[in-house]
Amino acid sequence: MKSHVFALILIGILGVTPLGYAQTENANTSLEEVKKETQDLLAAIDSYTADKRDEAVIKAKEGLNKLDKRIDTLEAAIDQNWDKMSEAARKEARENLRVVRKQRNQVAQWYGSMKTSSANSWDQMKKGFLDSYKTLEDAWRKSEKESRHKE
Repeated sequence: MKSHVFALILIGILGVTPLGYAQTENANTSLEEVKKETQDLLAAIDSYTADKRDEAVIKAKEGLNKLDKRIDTLEAAIDQNWDKMSEAARKEARENLRVVRKQRNQVAQWYGSMKTSSANSWDQMKKGFLDSYKTLEDAWRKSEKESRHKE
């Protein structure tokens, strides 16, 4: 429930500011590629049972690493365009990054719980990770899509 409320806040904040300021030719991961990557990751992790936890944890870590790279790319693009941005755009870009990092940290917390979960709590930990990751990915995709429409 808490993650759903946060998702609405994240979508509201990220949806207001075009991330077009942060778009670069090198960062043109298409929305379809991101969607497919996310669906593949979520399906793979969802299919793992408690006895395959180590494999699921590896997949989850790969997903977090991809998120980190996308956040780093976004931050670098904002830095590169900083002088061209208005004060309001700068403020919103900083806030967007703060919110994305916070949500990413929530995903990482579920990842940590998933790594150490017992067989009895595996399904609950896996669901928490999947929900958190999907919330962040959905907000990210929505924000990128809206920013492309505003460019």
